[in-house]
Amino acid sequence: MNRSGRSTFVAILIGALGALGFLFRAAQRPPLIVLVLMAGWVLAPFVILVFLHALSASWRSLTRTTLYVVIWIVTLGTLAVYADDARGHRRPQAAFVFVLVPPVSSLLMAVSLATAALIARSRGSR
Repeated sequence: MNRSGRSTFVAILIGALGALGFLFRAAQRPPLIVLVLMAGWVLAPFVILVFLHALSASWRSLTRTTLYVVIWIVTLGTLAVYADDARGHRRPQAAFVFVLVPPVSSLLMAVSLATAALIARSRGSR
């Protein structure tokens, strides 16, 4: 694993731990099953990123670079939104950001990587 690969992997781990920390801070004594389900939901984008990161060694350069950028965007964006929520900008529905951020992150990953893969394939770059 090269240097940028290691740093992006560390970013994934920090993002996942930070997201869990913000979730536990925002939780207001929910039943354990709800907390476990929400933790799984919040961690889902980071699990996907770990999986994609593991697969990326054989990808074309453009697609792999796009993945690294997406990892940073998802990590920093997720932590920024959750930190803002922790500061008190919470909507009336307390779990709103924790429900919305994971699918938005997953959509960003899918669109960005599919676009990069198509462009790389059309250019024939490796």
